[in-house]
Amino acid sequence: MDALGGGSAGFFGWNFLHGKSKPSKSQRRRQSKSSDSADATGGAGYRFPLKQAATAGSLALTGDTIAQLIGRWRKDKVLKQHSLSRSDDSDKDLLWPILLDHDWVRALRMTSYGFLLYGPGSYVWYQYLDHCMPKQTVPNIMLKVLLNQIVLGPCVIAVCFAWNNLWQGKASELPNKYKKDALPTLLYGFRFWIPVSALNFWVVPLQARVAFMSMGSIFWNFYLSSTMSK
Repeated sequence: MDALGGGSAGFFGWNFLHGKSKPSKSQRRRQSKSSDSADATGGAGYRFPLKQAATAGSLALTGDTIAQLIGRWRKDKVLKQHSLSRSDDSDKDLLWPILLDHDWVRALRMTSYGFLLYGPGSYVWYQYLDHCMPKQTVPNIMLKVLLNQIVLGPCVIAVCFAWNNLWQGKASELPNKYKKDALPTLLYGFRFWIPVSALNFWVVPLQARVAFMSMGSIFWNFYLSSTMSK
C-alpha cells in the first residue's frame, strides 16, 4: 500500500527491468488491484490525503457547531424558564446570542483535529485493513469491524481528548479525563459505530470511506464535543 510505504508499482517495474517472465493471469489481477490502490493514494509513496482531511475537518466543525448551538439553546431555555417575562419578543432576543456567541477557539480545536489527525489517520487505517484483508468475505468484514472498535475507537478517543486538553493547557488533567469519560464514551460509541462500520466495510469503496465515516462523525463529533466541554 502506498500510504504505508512505497507502493507496489515499483516492484512490478523492477521485475520488468530484470526480464522476468510474463505475469500469470492471477498476477495481473493482483497487479491491477495494487495499481487501483496506488491511484487511490495519489501514486507511489505517501502523500497527505488532502481530500479526506478536508472532509473530516469540515464535518468535525459541523458536529461541534451543532453541539455548541444545542448547548447554548438548552442553557438559555433553562434561564428563560426561571424568568418572569416569557413573551415572543424575548424568544427573538434570545435567538441572536445563541447564534453569535460562538466559541471559535473550540471550533478550531475540533476542525484541526479532524483535518490533521482523524482524516489522514483513519484513511491510512482503512488502507491497511484492505491491504491485509482484501476479500469482501463475511469473516473479513466482521474482523474489520472488530478491529475498528478495539483499535481505532480507543485511539480516536485518546487522541481527541489529548488534543483538546493540550489546546486548553490542561495536560495535567488528562489522566482524570480519561478515567472519567474515556470508557463511557467508548462503550457508548460501540452502539453507534458497529453497524456504521459494518455498512462502511461492506458497501462503501475505499476512496469514500473517510467521507462516509465522517458523515457519521457529525453525530459522533457532536457527542465528543459535548463530552470534552464538560
